[in-house]
Amino acid sequence: MFENNNIYMGLSENGERVYMNLSQCNRHGLIAGASGTGKTITMKVMAESFSAAGVPVLLCDIKGDVSGLAEPGADNEGMQKRIDKFGIRESFSYRSYPTVFYDIYSKGGHPVRATVSDVGPSLLAQLMELSDVQTGVLMTVFRIADDKGLKIIDLKDLRAVLNYVSEHRTEYTSTYGNIATQSIGAITRAIIPLENEGGNDFFGEPALDIRDWIRCANDGRGIINILHCVDVIRSPRIYATFLLWMMAEMFEVLPEAGDGEKPKIVMFFDEAHILFKNTPKALVDSIEQTVKLIRSKGVGIYFVTQSPADIPDQVLAQLSNRVQHALRAYTPAEQKAVKAAAQSFRTNPDFKTEDAILELGTGHALTSFLDEDGSPQVVQKTAIICPESLMGPCSDNTRSRCISESPVAGKYDNYIDNESAYEVLEKQNAAAAEAEALRKEKEALEAELEKMRKEQEKAAEAAQKKAEREAEKKKEADKKKADRRKAKIESQLISTGGSLLRRGILGILKGKK
Repeated sequence: MFENNNIYMGLSENGERVYMNLSQCNRHGLIAGASGTGKTITMKVMAESFSAAGVPVLLCDIKGDVSGLAEPGADNEGMQKRIDKFGIRESFSYRSYPTVFYDIYSKGGHPVRATVSDVGPSLLAQLMELSDVQTGVLMTVFRIADDKGLKIIDLKDLRAVLNYVSEHRTEYTSTYGNIATQSIGAITRAIIPLENEGGNDFFGEPALDIRDWIRCANDGRGIINILHCVDVIRSPRIYATFLLWMMAEMFEVLPEAGDGEKPKIVMFFDEAHILFKNTPKALVDSIEQTVKLIRSKGVGIYFVTQSPADIPDQVLAQLSNRVQHALRAYTPAEQKAVKAAAQSFRTNPDFKTEDAILELGTGHALTSFLDEDGSPQVVQKTAIICPESLMGPCSDNTRSRCISESPVAGKYDNYIDNESAYEVLEKQNAAAAEAEALRKEKEALEAELEKMRKEQEKAAEAAQKKAEREAEKKKEADKKKADRRKAKIESQLISTGGSLLRRGILGILKGKK
């Protein structure tokens, strides 16, 4: 509950009000405790208070019950007792809070998308667990894409660019260095797990404008943006991608702010242990660096998990505002975790912190917040105040109404497949294929023409030879005809001469008589 320019978190063991200093809330925080101890209620109380203070909020809703912020709470005898216990009878009222729902898979809210280029090769390489050599090749691929004006929007664009670089790698060796086909193959294979975990839903356009999360409602309350994570939490790669991309976007978009009167936005990441389980060290280093630097932008980050041991020490060291609900210690590892949690608090001489962690009841916690000077306060046993909104999940009708009436309704709901690397390269490939087809068609035509020319030459040669043979036959026939005519003439001459000779002889004989 927001009062006196601070957040009223609850009552200490001696009945004093416990406040979280609003001006120190960008120093990040931790809400820890075993299942069923009240972490979600604490998170909702904080979210309501930030909203009432005019601070926008982002909540990751892992189980679906955070959505109750969109509906007024339900009255009952227990709530009435709590209202009197915390002395908020005059200021408390059951109310809903301005809520906008988002969901990477578009089931429980507006879609959340980012482009592959926005995420960048460094983060992608860490998420895909690439080696140093493969990371270098991926960075080179992005550089080539930038130089050629190829936009890498989604995963099919990334595949297309990888195939293009693989096919033309010899052309780029002198400019960009050696590009091994084995590395490109490894990167291509590493895309498959991202696709299997919903990467095709997350990577695309329209990409989320992070400034849409930094809004206040008309009544001045900060809008509570709820990311529906019931499905996406089963895909830790996408969840981690979203976390780092979002923090990087915040850092990029927001100007330096330092320590102001209040944060510009506060973000809660529930089930934070999922972010760090089996996470490469390079990725943990990136989270640590981002958490450390984003504070100066006026952004507060709060991790919600079962045990502080779930958070890497270098990240845990950045979380100054702490709420520790009860832990159970049945095994040596759990006992060690309790001891570590106790040692992270500033000691209170009135009780032993380690014992208190084991004895806390539901709705109670150990709290230690920063004072106005930024110093951690002494740990206190605190009964956490009750929320004004619904403790359980909201109805489907309420969720649908919030989605249809939200300030970003229609902005992100429809996927847009703009022209990017895939389409450009497909057109180039189609043009190249068409040119190749035309070249082959030209070659085939030329070959056909050459064949026809040779056939014509062969036919002409054959015709000429035939003509020569015909001429030779004709000449021979004419010769034979002439010879026969000559022979006939000669025969006639002989015949005529013989007749004359006979008549001459007869004449002579007659004369002698």
